[in-house]
Amino acid sequence: MANSTNKSPGGIRAKLNALHQRMGDFWWYSLMLFLACRAADALNAFVGLWLVPKYVPPSELGAVIPLMQFANFLAIPIAAFANTFRNELTRLSVNKEFGKLKTLMRGVFIASAIFMFLAIIVARLIMPAFLERIRIVEGSLGLIIIASSFVTAVSPIYSNALQALKKFKAQSLISILGAPVRLLTMLVTMPFRALSGYFIGQASIPIFSMTASVIALKKELSVKADPYWNKDITRQFGKLFIIFLVSGLIGGFNGITETTIIRQRLSDLDSAGYYMATRFSEIAGFLSCTLAFTIFPFTAEKAAKGESVKPIILKALAANAAFCLLIAIPFLFCGKWLLSMLPNGELYSAYWWVIPWLIGLSLISSIITLYTTAEVSANRFSYLKWYLPLDILYPVLLLLITGHGYFTNLIPESWTDFLNANNIYSLKAMLYWMTSSIFIRALCCIIAITKHKHEDTVNI
Repeated sequence: MANSTNKSPGGIRAKLNALHQRMGDFWWYSLMLFLACRAADALNAFVGLWLVPKYVPPSELGAVIPLMQFANFLAIPIAAFANTFRNELTRLSVNKEFGKLKTLMRGVFIASAIFMFLAIIVARLIMPAFLERIRIVEGSLGLIIIASSFVTAVSPIYSNALQALKKFKAQSLISILGAPVRLLTMLVTMPFRALSGYFIGQASIPIFSMTASVIALKKELSVKADPYWNKDITRQFGKLFIIFLVSGLIGGFNGITETTIIRQRLSDLDSAGYYMATRFSEIAGFLSCTLAFTIFPFTAEKAAKGESVKPIILKALAANAAFCLLIAIPFLFCGKWLLSMLPNGELYSAYWWVIPWLIGLSLISSIITLYTTAEVSANRFSYLKWYLPLDILYPVLLLLITGHGYFTNLIPESWTDFLNANNIYSLKAMLYWMTSSIFIRALCCIIAITKHKHEDTVNI
């Protein structure tokens, strides 16, 4: 009878509750969300590793990542609003001010519509030149990318609401169900126009996420809207928005420059091989993304109470380091074989060595992600004084070094000869630059973490 009781739903629930108490809220919710996201990634892996290389030819496959970066860049103003909203949302949810929360969300959507209109104008001006540089010709792709970037940027408004209210069960369910929606959309659309179908599929997830989040937030949003905006709040909100907008534009320029150079300066095969390697190496970022999502409300609460966030950051970094090591080892021995099993795998298997390299970069990047997430959650932005200059320096150096052909008459001939002799137009050279940039920023974050002392949340 005892065994039967233990196997009953009540017995299982009791064991899970006991495990929850031993692990604590942060690690329990991190584990729950991690498992849910990984279940969804089984289908996402099929999309990235099989469906995309099957329908997108090798000559265009390398353009997928820069196109995604371009879409993200167009949406930076909306994303800045979402990030600003996340900080204020945490405060309102802690204080149970759901009427003000409802009013704030309305304001964000009005602003999003305005920025969407501006993004269309900007895209019409620069999209043709960008597509030409990455060797893509597809007329309808521009509007599809704009639509995809818009819904992708607006979607975090609702996921941030679930995050701040610690509705991780609802977020886990949305993550699990979103992957089949994306897969079915791509299966229908990609056979007709591969790249257009890919971005339509990308847009299907945030559309589904927003719809499902509205249902999950029905109770909180069913209250009467209360007055929220006033002169002081608008000033505070404006300052936060400017911070996120500037840092977002600089970070976005960093990303789009790097990925566009890989596509534009390298061969079609090198850029396609890099894309295929990233499909595997992104596995290493699964845990760090989950931890960054989960850690935000916890570090925000600790900072608001005057407690140090350093212990939770260090524990999260240690867990992620162990995870990345476990992921990297199999690819050192089986990476070439795995790539050879995919569509056109005989072309991509030679790039197996890129996978463990990028996993190492993912590990280093997690230091940056977790540190900056914790600082932003506490409304501490002093790190931007050294972070943003480093984020500006990297793309500028890349443009000067890989674009030296445009400045032949302005730079010494010996410098041009040196760059050409060291084969700057190679994937390995680009990876060295990526590694150097990420390592320097991560080192600065480590120094900041070790020197971190108690700071009250800064009122912007």
